[in-house]
Amino acid sequence: MKRTNPLSPLSLSLVLLTGCVTTGQHVTDWGEITLAPGDTGVCHSNPCRVFFEMPPGQETYRLRGTAFPIGEYPAGKTAMIGSFFESSVIQVVGADVPKTYIYVPNASGEVE
Repeated sequence: MKRTNPLSPLSLSLVLLTGCVTTGQHVTDWGEITLAPGDTGVCHSNPCRVFFEMPPGQETYRLRGTAFPIGEYPAGKTAMIGSFFESSVIQVVGADVPKTYIYVPNASGEVE
């Protein structure tokens, strides 16, 4: 039986290169994933429910995805920020924290 890699060579290269520019953990899971600033996450389901550990502070922070606003959440809490149907970069607007990267498979099962 031939085994196939669920990641295309291009997708695998992107995941590995991204690991070079992030400062957090590499997280992988199916169904849901919990990320923090600087993490790189690979979710093996579509959609993928995403939880995000907000940076510490006394205020609320706005989160922004690659091309869309995600919402405002209180500092220091873990927020359920929604179900993602595609890969995205998550940025905490106004906070000096690294971006977070999440990779979600497309409808064919290949991670984008």
